[in-house]
Amino acid sequence: MKKVISKDGTAIAFDRSGEGPAVILVCSASTTRLANAPLAGLLAEHFTVFNYDRRGRGDSGDTLPYAVEREVEDLDALIVEAGGSASVFGTSSGAILALEAAAHGLSITKLALWEPPFSVDAEGPRRHKEYATRLTELLAAGRRGDAVELFMKLVGLPPEFIAQARNAPWWSATEDLAHTLAYDAAVMGDSSVPTERVASVTVPTLVMDGGATPAWARNAAPWKVRPTMSPRMPSRPCWRSSLDKNLSNQEKAP
Repeated sequence: MKKVISKDGTAIAFDRSGEGPAVILVCSASTTRLANAPLAGLLAEHFTVFNYDRRGRGDSGDTLPYAVEREVEDLDALIVEAGGSASVFGTSSGAILALEAAAHGLSITKLALWEPPFSVDAEGPRRHKEYATRLTELLAAGRRGDAVELFMKLVGLPPEFIAQARNAPWWSATEDLAHTLAYDAAVMGDSSVPTERVASVTVPTLVMDGGATPAWARNAAPWKVRPTMSPRMPSRPCWRSSLDKNLSNQEKAP
């Protein structure tokens, strides 16, 4: 494990592996860099992989107050560490953060986005505001477990799974990350596709979902806003190898 220091002084932990063009992995809500470790192992055959803990998670620090701009600065610090430019892969809310970083003008050469969870129906912003408000209340009351449960309900996990999860050995680790759910809620904006921000991204972008991706997530794909984004829909079991192949092919392209 290594660390870089972000612009506001926060230490950001990462693992570096492999040799080749740089690619940075951005994890999703309620996870640390451990979630992307298997993917990092596969990509390390062809790339120099920077797999990091977003602020407030794992071995990274956390400096309050939180702002999405601080997470963009964290990613920029990793890009500098990688040599000044890098491809970026983001999962779920991490995909939206990666997209936001590109819109900020960071030196990102290519983007790969897995299931960015935008909402396209008219009620999406209202639902997201209600979720963010309730999440803030639960965290302020110290009810971290209930905050995690609220998030699980939001993403559609069945009640029986949530009930079992609360008694699972890994539940305490999930509660440790509960405060970062508010960070992801902020990254989401109002949950709708930020059309102007998406349209401003000019780097080659691969958007992916899988065979088990819910319809609402498929319908919210950013390529519906910016047609030059490339949609690829591998089935869930093969998404890692598909990403590896597509990034390799893009590296070879002029």
